Amino acid sequence: MKLLNTATLLAAALTLSTAAHAQATAWTIDSAHSGVNFEIRHLGVSNVRGSFHKVTGTINLDEKNITHSSVEATIDTTTVNTDEPKRDDHLKSAEFFNVAQFPTMTFKSTSFTNVGGKLKMTGNLTLDGVTKPVTLDVDGPAAPQKGMGGKTVSGFSASGVIHRAEFNFGQKYTAPMLGDDVKFTIDIEMGK
Repeated sequence: MKLLNTATLLAAALTLSTAAHAQATAWTIDSAHSGVNFEIRHLGVSNVRGSFHKVTGTINLDEKNITHSSVEATIDTTTVNTDEPKRDDHLKSAEFFNVAQFPTMTFKSTSFTNVGGKLKMTGNLTLDGVTKPVTLDVDGPAAPQKGMGGKTVSGFSASGVIHRAEFNFGQKYTAPMLGDDVKFTIDIEMGK
């Protein structure tokens, strides 16, 4: 009898564990409809804006409890674009993104929190070989819908600020020549 009760409890625990795990659904980032935009202050008088055009990765989305979700994304630094070819070449050099050694930067979430209906995502950003935690404000995810080709699609935006000094990024260029704060927004479309 005791063995039967133990077996029943074990089976119930495994069923609950599988059901809880099954609530998260894997989505793939659609790099054709995703990107990163950034803004940095130049000489204390103007803002320079740019973007990255290739973002790939996976989102494990728990629609019943969004705080149990996770994100892993890779951004292709070779796609940096500020609409000024000489500046873009400089940004790709060893003084900034060093694309020869670090052709990507990565983000891996560590937690989601929902406070007063506002979703925040914290994770580790690796830029030029330096990994630091960042916290982003999340808008979304959008309600899933049928996209082209019959896939189910959704999306979200995440925005935040990183400090160049924390990543030893562009160390030669100090403020006010080049601001320390880099504002950015990540726009993600994902499908399953």
